[in-house]
Amino acid sequence: MSSAFPERIALVLGGGGLKGFAHIGVLRALEERGIRPTRIAGTSIGALIGAAWAGGRSVDALEAAARAVTKKDLFRIDHVNMVMKRMLSPSLYLAQPLQAVVDSLVPKVRFDELPIEVLVNTVDLERGAQLVFGLPGLRDVPVNEAVYASCALPGFFPPRVIRGRPCVDGGVMDNVPATIAAAGMDAIIAVDVGSSNMATARRIQNKGFAAIYMRAAQTMMKSLQGAQLQSWSGPPMLLVRPAVWRYHWFSFAHVDAMIDAGYAAAVDALDRVGDSLMSAGGIYPRRMVDVRIDASKCTGCRLCTLLAPDVVEMGDDGKARVIESPVEWSRADGDFVHQCPTDAISAAVAEGGVMRTTMELPVAPEEDEVDAEP
Repeated sequence: MSSAFPERIALVLGGGGLKGFAHIGVLRALEERGIRPTRIAGTSIGALIGAAWAGGRSVDALEAAARAVTKKDLFRIDHVNMVMKRMLSPSLYLAQPLQAVVDSLVPKVRFDELPIEVLVNTVDLERGAQLVFGLPGLRDVPVNEAVYASCALPGFFPPRVIRGRPCVDGGVMDNVPATIAAAGMDAIIAVDVGSSNMATARRIQNKGFAAIYMRAAQTMMKSLQGAQLQSWSGPPMLLVRPAVWRYHWFSFAHVDAMIDAGYAAAVDALDRVGDSLMSAGGIYPRRMVDVRIDASKCTGCRLCTLLAPDVVEMGDDGKARVIESPVEWSRADGDFVHQCPTDAISAAVAEGGVMRTTMELPVAPEEDEVDAEP
């Protein structure tokens, strides 16, 4: 399917730990189509890769850097502060290794010196407010410092004080900052690698505080992101969700697979979108999805009717039932399917006349669970 793209496009790259290597594959797909964003906005690793690319790093160079990085390059325990300050230590890991990785990729220039507009999403911890470097009035800041702050996951890495404000990972408030990127744009290409399609985390309660914290953080990000997309009223959005759910945030063993997943997801979305990005709004691509409820599993808890009243209603028998199916959904729709406590709801998408299960809740493989902790 041929696609038409408007002139002013914002590329939004979300956070997701090392799963964000999928962004590199997305960039390759965009380059192959000759799509050059007018603006790049990013959170955490999305900010790192977006700023590096905007600053002149090639996709090949980013791939090489991703393959070369190791656990020791990022995670070095701050033994001194952990011993001397104990619970008052600002973080578990030292700032210097992360800053070194950022400095190796991101140019040490101000935002107003970059060739294209870049927005780096952070959170001011003292004010509890979103702080986006690269916006007017916040462009005379070193890009590499803002990117570090955007990557500084609270508790794992210490905040970066910029202009007297302690800043941390923007994913605390907005993991895929599409809203801040939308002003003046004709369309958005948003890449979500860490806020959706959460794999079932088996025996999470036995994996330590770091794994439990990360699981809670991802759940929070998923909820915030879902709310943003459900009420999306900005320009048309191409939503790309690479199949990286099976990898944990700090998995170093699957770099090529994650890059390939980003490329495949971007190509698929670009092939399907057609002329939709020339429209007035909405989230694309869209597909016809068959939604069903297994009455034998339904307990009548009504959660699905509260989350999706336009899709599900309660029947006279006290069981939930689908109002109408199939329905046309984008990748932002249907999260209520996974919220059912008894897995009574299923959804499948039509592919070439064949119904293919598409919204099941996957289970993370054991070996990736072991790789979950840095």
